[in-house]
Amino acid sequence: MRTTRTRSAVAAASLTALALGLSACSGGGDDDGGGDATEAGGVTIDAEHSVGAMEDFAAGTTFKATEPVDFSLMYRDHPNYPAKDEWSIFKHLEGDHNVTFTRTDIPLADWDQKKALLIGSGEASELIPVTYPGQEAQFVSGGAVLPVSDYLEYMPNYSEKIEKWGLEEEVDNLRQEDGKYYILPGIREVPDVQYTVMVNDAMWKKAGITEDPATWDEFTEALKKVQEANPEIDYAFSDRWTDVTTNGALLNVMGPNFGAAGGWGYSNTWYDAEAGKYVFNGTSDAYEQLVGTVHSWVDAGVMDPEITQSDDQAKQKFVSGKSAAVTSNTQEITAYRTAIADAGKDIPTRLLTIPAGPAGNNIASGRLSSGLMISSKAAESPHFKALLQYVDWQYYSDEGMEFAQWGVAGETYDKGGDGVRTLKDDIGWNALNADAPKKLNTDFGYSNGVFLHANGSSQELLESMMSDEVKEWTRSVLDAKEVLPVAPAPRLNEMELEQNSLLDTQLKDAVQAATAGFITGQRSLDEWDAYVAEIEGLGATQLVETVNTALERQG
Repeated sequence: MRTTRTRSAVAAASLTALALGLSACSGGGDDDGGGDATEAGGVTIDAEHSVGAMEDFAAGTTFKATEPVDFSLMYRDHPNYPAKDEWSIFKHLEGDHNVTFTRTDIPLADWDQKKALLIGSGEASELIPVTYPGQEAQFVSGGAVLPVSDYLEYMPNYSEKIEKWGLEEEVDNLRQEDGKYYILPGIREVPDVQYTVMVNDAMWKKAGITEDPATWDEFTEALKKVQEANPEIDYAFSDRWTDVTTNGALLNVMGPNFGAAGGWGYSNTWYDAEAGKYVFNGTSDAYEQLVGTVHSWVDAGVMDPEITQSDDQAKQKFVSGKSAAVTSNTQEITAYRTAIADAGKDIPTRLLTIPAGPAGNNIASGRLSSGLMISSKAAESPHFKALLQYVDWQYYSDEGMEFAQWGVAGETYDKGGDGVRTLKDDIGWNALNADAPKKLNTDFGYSNGVFLHANGSSQELLESMMSDEVKEWTRSVLDAKEVLPVAPAPRLNEMELEQNSLLDTQLKDAVQAATAGFITGQRSLDEWDAYVAEIEGLGATQLVETVNTALERQG
């Protein structure tokens, strides 16, 4: 894995995911009960708010409250592993760490809406997990969430990993206009690489293709060869994860190799490092080339034009042999193979290494993931300091993350002298012991996004849950790819944020609609200039100028 700081077009900054997440007025930064502000901007927590806290808590120290503490927790209840009071994770947190929870369970389907309602009404729990950077912005001005950057003195594991993994720039991008940040992000030692194209290897070998395409141009030629060599298929490629966002996963993976952001990662702004400013992403030459490449597959008849199909439709086409390639990821490959076996078929599958493009062999920067907000009311609690220590241990210490991922040695897994962990024979998770009768998350509560940011954080812990095949693929991508640098985040003031948030939504909707039209051929790429004029008319220039003005103001 390589890094660079000198490319001409670098990481995208979304006005939704960044400007909304990095800009707001500064209410909520006051100290409401934890203690006194220091000259350095931190806050000292007094004895009155340190009930249950450890006096000698440090990085690497096992957290155990000095007396039982109960934290209120807003719990995202996933339908695949609904919460159970008898879960092992709850029993061990209580028995080994003196921690219990008063949970407010919220179904996954209602999570974001009900979370926002509870926070807005002042009824939020102390701990608000599964929150992505940017989602906290709407709550900052009302003072509902804690400026966690004021309390890093009490989070030694978090602070240590930010420095050790070189995440200072990315964390600084979380800061609001007041210079503070209000979310503890999930952090990763290495970039997250999961998504690519999975192929029916028998069909690809029949076409004489035994090596992964090195570039997206080579991928184009490979699709044509596969289509010709396997006349019984409908299309060489039928895309998945496209019913909500046009080619959501595919364009997201391809984008950095073209010098643009697309699909799930689409943003209206893209930082041009050479120019030192943002440009409008959706009308750039790079974005046109990205969209044009995928259109060429549809135009050549090698890609399924049904780009609004459901995930199940795309999977069924691949499993039934009607397509020879489908978008997949390192976790879904197991589900595909199970479906293939259940259908009584024998289809060899493999993940392609992500090809390079005209902008290089890149993956996007960004090692922050779903994190945690803390209600500002938590600072008024007698156990406030203990809560911060618990959060720091659970989500950022090696021991806490291992516990959240694997469970308890001897109960859910065994650990050899070489440090290798092995799940108990009757317990499975994803590709590990896939046929086991019990599941690590469903039956025990571990490997659960509520208690484990970024699905593991450290490279070692992430890889510990991978099959050898997935581990090898992941390492090959990280070794080959260049990680684009972190773009500076513009800190818009409240007025700028309000103006741009309205523009951002309508521009994004227009770009997405046009993208679908261009890819399917319903709109000719000859109309690109007219499309650019339409986007300009919706306020693209105003949006970019506001962002660049905020960037210049930061110096």
